[in-house]
Amino acid sequence: MNIYSKKQRWKLLLLAAAILIVGLSLWYTNTLVKNISKEERNKAILWAEAIQRKASMVKYTEQFFDKLKAEEKKKVEIWAEATKRLICANYTEDLTFYSDIIAGNTTIPVILTDENNNITSVVNVDDSIKKYKKLEGKLKEDFTRQKPIIVRYGDKKNILYYKESKILTELRNMMQDLINSFISEVVLNTASVPVIITDSTKTKIIDFGNINPYKLKDSISISKMISSMSESNKPITIDLPNNRKNYIFYENSSLLTRLKYYPYIQFLIIGLFLLIAYLAFSATRKAEQDNVWLGMAKETAHQLGTPLTSLMGWVEFLKLKGLDESSGKEIEKDIERLRSITERFSKIGSTPSLEKVNIVEVIENSVEYIKTRTSEKVKFRIINTSKEELYVPLNVPLFEWVIENLCKNSIDAMNGCGAIHITICNELKHIYIDISDSGKGIHKSKFKTIFNPGFTSKQRGWGLGLTLAQRIVEKYHSGKIYVKSSTLNKGTTFRIILRK
Repeated sequence: MNIYSKKQRWKLLLLAAAILIVGLSLWYTNTLVKNISKEERNKAILWAEAIQRKASMVKYTEQFFDKLKAEEKKKVEIWAEATKRLICANYTEDLTFYSDIIAGNTTIPVILTDENNNITSVVNVDDSIKKYKKLEGKLKEDFTRQKPIIVRYGDKKNILYYKESKILTELRNMMQDLINSFISEVVLNTASVPVIITDSTKTKIIDFGNINPYKLKDSISISKMISSMSESNKPITIDLPNNRKNYIFYENSSLLTRLKYYPYIQFLIIGLFLLIAYLAFSATRKAEQDNVWLGMAKETAHQLGTPLTSLMGWVEFLKLKGLDESSGKEIEKDIERLRSITERFSKIGSTPSLEKVNIVEVIENSVEYIKTRTSEKVKFRIINTSKEELYVPLNVPLFEWVIENLCKNSIDAMNGCGAIHITICNELKHIYIDISDSGKGIHKSKFKTIFNPGFTSKQRGWGLGLTLAQRIVEKYHSGKIYVKSSTLNKGTTFRIILRK
């Protein structure tokens, strides 16, 4: 198992561990949120039930108030009847019973007038009223809120006017205070429930609480919010005095709403943290790799320099000793190649100079050099689809290194027997170079992995060739190199894209 297979396995294990940790964290958080949400919902339910009970109490108080009003009216009617009997009674009749009834009214304000509204007597009224001789104006308005009682005796007719007793007025004020207190309690609820109180039409807002006023700026916003609240919870109906109906609309508290989205926010934050951490570690690792490659390349160039100079001296010495001319030329070619390799390594880590050269010629020279040092069982073919010279900004020594590496890999993949086709296509802004072989192919899952440093399928390979090729093409020439296609046991095609 090579280093990248181990690395891939460790990545999967770490990813599984991270997923497990995140999953457990989210599960625990979600459970906690559900429990808190349940408590919040129970609070809201208890609040709604309490509001229902208080609304029932308000309604009962109203009914009790109506009964008191009816009782007062009966008292006034009895008092009027007793007054009539007392006026019409003869001298022999015992009037104690009627006088006791009349004297028993100590709370209900009463004014008795003739048919012309001239005041004949008053009971339980303020001293300021006693000076009036006639029932009119504001005084009449106050005493006609209740229907007056007609008292007839003989041909005469008296009219009995009355109004609520002070006790009943105080009860009425207490009733209104109770309603106002009830509405305030609904709005300022301890459960932090957003609430709206409307009239019977469900459109006009009487009061609201725990809601941003800006959300209620227009009728459309109000209608949407009331509709949303109706879907969340059934509105509470309040029956108020004078057959008035109010409706209480409410929804989940803001805390409950925020808790519902908390696990997703937590997952997003954890994901962002892991992504940032991964990118930071990857950048650090890449920087370390770059430093390693740079140091290795410089050291290699330095180490090759001394024996290369020595070899050049030995060639000159052998020529003086009568070395065969053809053999000398081949040795000089290899020495020149070593010199070129040394130059290549010395350029790693620094920005190389690019010159416009004919890329077809560069590729042909590289292939020619490899062909003379490869088995005759390997057939090379270069296809220039445009049939013309193609000039591209290149650093020739470095780009030759790319072609050599790709061709050598193809030769190894074919076990020294097969065909290598290099196709050069001229497009509008780019040059496409496809290098195809008839080798054993590459599995699709390794299309990107093969460019990683250290990845190799050979027993004694270092896994640096394709890494350096990618660095030269993409970093130094601003191009692109990738596996265009590959079929197992049929062959592979690498594609290089260069800007013209």
